[in-house]
Formats: sequence, C-alpha cells, structure tokens
Amino acid sequence: MRVLARLFAPRTIVHAHCDLPCGIYDPAQARIEAQSVKAIIEKYAANDDPAFRTRALLIKEQRADLVKHHLWVLWTDYFKPAHFEKYPRLHQLFNEATKLAGAAGAKGSTELAPADQLLAKIDEIAEIFWETKNI
Repeated sequence: MRVLARLFAPRTIVHAHCDLPCGIYDPAQARIEAQSVKAIIEKYAANDDPAFRTRALLIKEQRADLVKHHLWVLWTDYFKPAHFEKYPRLHQLFNEATKLAGAAGAKGSTELAPADQLLAKIDEIAEIFWETKNI
C-alpha cells in the first residue's frame, strides 16, 4: 500500500489563486485590504496603548501583504499581453502599487500618505481593469 501511495504521490506541490480557474478577478479585493491598512494607521495614531499598537502593526502588515497578493493575481493572471500593449503604463502602475503596499510604503510606515498613494494607484489600476472588461 505504501509503495502505491508513494508512486502516486505528487512530485511537486503548487499553489494557485484558486483551485479552479474561476475567472473572477476584481481590484476591489486589493482596495478593501488597502482601506484596512489606512484605517489601522488611523487607529494606531489615535491609541497610546503599546499592546494595541503592536497588534495594529502586525495586522497592518498582514493586510499590506494581502494587497500585494491581490495585485499580483491581477497582474499575472488577469491582464494579458494585449492589455499591456493598449495600456503601456500598466506594468509601471503595478510596480508602484506593490511597492507602496510593501516595506518601503504603507506596510513599513505609520504615516497616512503612503496608504493614500496606494489607494490612488489601485484606483488607477481599477479604471484600466474596468475598461478591459468593457472591450
């Protein structure tokens, strides 16, 4: 029995956005997480409790990682070469947005400006996304 189990066991384990290509993509997922990052920054600034602030930073960093994840899914799975040809700034927008979600941006800061900039970039990406849906 063990020989069969080893014989049929997967050699490589992979992970994907979903187990079935669902075709459900929406920049709103990234925006919701980015709004959460901004709200946490606001709550962090309004609270002096060290335990609360530590917890807020941890959650903010998790949410910022989720922003990057949702952006990467759009960038790599939804948008196709034809989209990048029609919207030549798209690669740059994704690069800027993921950096704003990362350690050099909202993830690594307690300032509101990077969170606001991140939301603005996501809105630019969303505008292009919805244009591609109407083509």
